[in-house]
Order: sequence, then C-alpha cells, then structure tokens
Amino acid sequence: MTIDELMAMLEMQEEILQFSHFTNEDAWELGNILVAEAKRRKLPVAVSIRLNNGYTVFQYAADGTNLHNESWLRRKYNTVKTLEHSSFYTYMTLRKTEENLASLFLDEKEYACCGGGFPIRVEEVGVIGAILVSGLDHISDHDLIVKCVSRYLHIDEVPRIRGEIL
Repeated sequence: MTIDELMAMLEMQEEILQFSHFTNEDAWELGNILVAEAKRRKLPVAVSIRLNNGYTVFQYAADGTNLHNESWLRRKYNTVKTLEHSSFYTYMTLRKTEENLASLFLDEKEYACCGGGFPIRVEEVGVIGAILVSGLDHISDHDLIVKCVSRYLHIDEVPRIRGEIL
C-alpha cells in the first residue's frame, strides 16, 4: 500500500466514523467497548477519552501500563486536538512530506507522531475531543480504536489497516 493509498484510507475512516452526538454517557459506553476488546485479547493498554476542553470523560489503565503510557496518551491527545486528524494521519503526512513535528512548530515532548489518537468528530459540529490508546505498536493502537468505534456506531464497512506499514 502506498503512502497516498494509506492516507486516503485514514481520511475515509475519519469521514465514516463520525458521531451524530457525543455525551459523557457515549464516552462511557465506547470506553467500555474498548476495554472489553482489550481484555478479551489480553492487551496491556491504557485508554482515554478526552474532550477538547481537557476534561477526561473516560480513562482505563490495564495492569502492565504505567506513567509512560499516560505521557503517550497526553501527547496523542495534543496532536488530535491541535491538528483535528488522527495521530496516525499526522504520522503519514509527515512521512509523505519528509518533515517532522518541528516542521509544524510542534514540540516532540508535547505532541506524538504515531498512531493511537483518533478524533471525536460530531456531524455538523467538528472535532470535540479524542479517543486515545497506548500500549501496543502504534498501528495496533490505531486499529483498536477504529475497530471499537465501528462497533459502537454499528458501521461494518470501515476499511482497516492490517499488517506492517512502510
């Protein structure tokens, strides 16, 4: 898969996986879907759902996670909040342009250039927050979010990334 094909798939995921509304109750239900899937697969992940005002409406940390995972969640959140795309889309954009976070005037200590952050985009409103996962390789972090948001929204036809990427 080329970078352009992958970026088109990531854009499609973000277009398809939009919410008609998003409340704290939605965060609870979605967060529990993420946690149940992680437990089913015995994945040592930290999960967070945060609104753009910084309010954390859901958080979970599996045994085996630590403060390092919390740091990744924070940095992925900052990336999604600032750029309004998944953190994996940002990673692919920078790979394509052969740039880095500094090229966007973003500090690597505060932003993450990897998968695991996905925008909560409400139809006709825009990005209101982010869904975050840390603990796996960054492609698997991203795919776990896509799989669970698809399930939550009852959307079966979402392209997913599997296997090694570039």
